[in-house]
Amino acid sequence: MSTKLFQMMPELDMQEMTYVDSMTKNYTDQQLLNFANFYRSRRRDPQLILLVTLAGFLGFAGIQRFLTDQIGMGILYFFTVGLCFIGTIVDLVNYKQIALEYNIKVANEVSGWIARMPQ
Repeated sequence: MSTKLFQMMPELDMQEMTYVDSMTKNYTDQQLLNFANFYRSRRRDPQLILLVTLAGFLGFAGIQRFLTDQIGMGILYFFTVGLCFIGTIVDLVNYKQIALEYNIKVANEVSGWIARMPQ
């Protein structure tokens, strides 16, 4: 695992760090810095997903889906009160996986941007 990457983004959990490390292993220091800055600004913290999912029990169901760019599911959760709270409960259990899937998608997008940037 890259120690530079770990120093730049210590908030990543092991699974996310492993994925990002494998994606950025051939990056120069400047590319790695650019990646870290872009990625950090766009990624979602699993704790944030957990907190907004808990807000679903207060009548704001689906916010976690909006935060992870799943607009259709967010609208469905909102109008069905989290699919009668069942979907919200499932999301409470799977909040780390929801965040990881979103963050992997963001990492791929940011990696594409970095590849197209002039050196």
